[in-house]
Amino acid sequence: MKFLGDRPAYDLTYNDVFMAPSRSSVSSRLDVDLTTPDGVGTTIPLVVANMTAVAGRRMAETVARRGGIAVLPQDIPDHAVHATIDYVKGRHTVYETPVTVAASAPISDVLALIGKRAHRAAVVIDEHRAPIGIVTEKHCRQVDRFATVGEVMTRDLFTVGDGVDLDATFEELTAHHLDVAPVVRADGALAGVLTRKGILRSAIYQPAVDAQGRLRIAVAIGINGDVAAKAATMLAAGADVLVVDTAHGHQDKMLQALALVREGRDRHEAETGVRVPIAAGNVVTADGAADLADGGADIVKVGVGPGAMCTTRMMTGVGRPQFSAVLECAAAATELGASVWADGGVKYPRDVALALAAGASSVMIGSWFAGTWESPGDLNQDADGRLYKESFGMASARAVRGRTQGRSAFDRARSALFEEGISASKMYLSPARPGVEDLIDSIIAGVRSSFTYAGALDITAFRERARIGVQSASGYDEGRPRETSW
Repeated sequence: MKFLGDRPAYDLTYNDVFMAPSRSSVSSRLDVDLTTPDGVGTTIPLVVANMTAVAGRRMAETVARRGGIAVLPQDIPDHAVHATIDYVKGRHTVYETPVTVAASAPISDVLALIGKRAHRAAVVIDEHRAPIGIVTEKHCRQVDRFATVGEVMTRDLFTVGDGVDLDATFEELTAHHLDVAPVVRADGALAGVLTRKGILRSAIYQPAVDAQGRLRIAVAIGINGDVAAKAATMLAAGADVLVVDTAHGHQDKMLQALALVREGRDRHEAETGVRVPIAAGNVVTADGAADLADGGADIVKVGVGPGAMCTTRMMTGVGRPQFSAVLECAAAATELGASVWADGGVKYPRDVALALAAGASSVMIGSWFAGTWESPGDLNQDADGRLYKESFGMASARAVRGRTQGRSAFDRARSALFEEGISASKMYLSPARPGVEDLIDSIIAGVRSSFTYAGALDITAFRERARIGVQSASGYDEGRPRETSW
């Protein structure tokens, strides 16, 4: 990218900059290829941050089906990581995973489960997993919570066969005024569900899959404990990316841990022929990016303090405005053959586009995705009836308590004193975009449009063609839409 005029002598946030349009021969957003150049295998430049309140199995499968990847947090026990990877790898790349219940289940079970999926329906199955009905929130209104599903479900089922033509299915769903249809295998068992929106999305997005055609998933590893054993375990479990993660990535202990992970990865590659990329971070300087790239990181994770749940900058004064951090680190990493993930600080699609213009191959998103159906947290309701989920930072006292459960009471109490994150925050579900796929649609639409303004067909070309200017706070405010009159 190039600056319009001289590069300022001070650092810049995403709010401080804008992109000017260039002459373009790209006539359609759909001509843009967002496949990432970092070797991860993602087809859109979005990575779900390794936050306990954000990255779980439902989030991982949904995002991978649309071309991104989620990073499981390092705090999850090994057996749970194994189970999650197996689950995600076993999901269909087109059909959505349904919520299933038995006809004998109480209505309360449905209400507890139905919020787990954006299609907001549960498929009622028999003992052979054959669908016999559908139940939605509408069916459960003004009904005793101990009533059974069989009493309220609709048995008027519209099903489609496994391998059905998606265009034809969309037309049939539209003709029947239906949003969701169970997919049935030849033996009558439930294979998944198709929705009208899901069919549309499958025509726009390509899933992020491994060499065996299974959905991709990444796993985070800390720099403490037996790092080599942890890396070997995650590789054996089938992780597609290893993310060596700590708040201060430019330290000797990180480089030592990175060397161990790289050795394990190289051994795994020699045995299996599969190369698993290594991401490491976080850093915000060229020196930090260069040291991690020299130390074996294929991807450098950039960002200290820009996240919504992070208090590092206010607590310590340490950090750096994210646009400048990405710009400088990407330049240093690229010289050494590594890529960059911009971690944190994005609030709008424009920020994602600007991070890519600065040199990022992908952008990590945490809190923005916390308030969705697919995030792991429990669904809550405030006094006004608005739905929300709780989010918290991974350096908060809440996260530290979970991470140090195996230590003595004294060590745990002492560790909790040194928090650098918010322990409880309400992330409201947007009525217009309550699902992570809704947010992905919005983000990718904006990014694709940015590429057409720059005249770029892919991420590499966008990085070269983007023209960036510096704006005042009033310049940024001028570009914001007004939902009500002024």
